[in-house]
Amino acid sequence: MRLAPLSQSQWDDEAVQRALAQVLTADRRNPRDAGSAMTMLVHHPKLARAFLKFNVELLYRGTLPDKLRELAILRTAHRRGCEYEWVHHITIGKEAGLTDADIEDLQHGAAGDVLHQAVLTAADELDEDSRLSPATEAILTQHLDEHQLMELVFTVGCYSMLAMAFNTFGVELDEEPESGR
Repeated sequence: MRLAPLSQSQWDDEAVQRALAQVLTADRRNPRDAGSAMTMLVHHPKLARAFLKFNVELLYRGTLPDKLRELAILRTAHRRGCEYEWVHHITIGKEAGLTDADIEDLQHGAAGDVLHQAVLTAADELDEDSRLSPATEAILTQHLDEHQLMELVFTVGCYSMLAMAFNTFGVELDEEPESGR
């Protein structure tokens, strides 16, 4: 179910512009510069606006450390077979401090320390069972506060859902991965 690009006149719609204003500067809110993810989302401007507000909160304003967030996102992208998320979040993950070895290991569900391993295990458990095991929860609660733990759960859920949308609607890789605004 691939979504065809919107026409330029559809991009000029006020609802599209409002939806994208949360994540893109004015000069990038057009079909050429927005990137394939935003191009897909604006097919439903009202939904895009609500989703992007939530996603921006998790990605840019959350309290979960960036490195842990990116471990969770990359593990989710790997498990879901979402090339778009994978490629974009490798760039963001490296900016957050992940190494090539970290990225290689997470593909096998392995990490170098207890907390990182618990984050990967949490992503797997949430994907498989929609809940954390008591053992994983015990490790995470030793290192994360309540808000961070909630953000971890919502991040895995958000990026699982996004992977489904990207894979279903045929979102293709952009020429250069975007890391934000």
